[in-house]
Amino acid sequence: MPDSLFGCRPFIVVKEVVRLEDYVIVTNNPLVEEREGKTHTVELYDVGIEEILRLIRDRVHSGQRLLTHPLSGSVKPGETPYKSVLMTRGKEPFDLMSVELIQSAIEACGKFSFKRDEYDERAMRDFRIIDWTLIKSALESADSF
Repeated sequence: MPDSLFGCRPFIVVKEVVRLEDYVIVTNNPLVEEREGKTHTVELYDVGIEEILRLIRDRVHSGQRLLTHPLSGSVKPGETPYKSVLMTRGKEPFDLMSVELIQSAIEACGKFSFKRDEYDERAMRDFRIIDWTLIKSALESADSF
């Protein structure tokens, strides 16, 4: 499958149906927890962008699989402090694609430095909304099955 704009697929192709009880949203975005926490399983962590990616990587190494691309959207990891990713909930067979995607995302993040103090609260709110909008789109696709 060819990559889309910006060189990455926004969503990972899932070969089987994914049900609500099969996935979890891993995020550092409190807006995602606020908006989706009543209807979806959301695990919110109070960490920065690179740390949330590392946490996701550790979960991939322990057997979970990515269901959304960790760099979905056109926002570079150094431009936003928030990231939400849809992952399988349980342990699965080793998934090389998930390992490669999350490692690439961490490496891309390392190329940028996010300077939180350069942004006011309005900009931070905008970053939260952008991230929530991206994961909301993925949820709508997953929940339509």
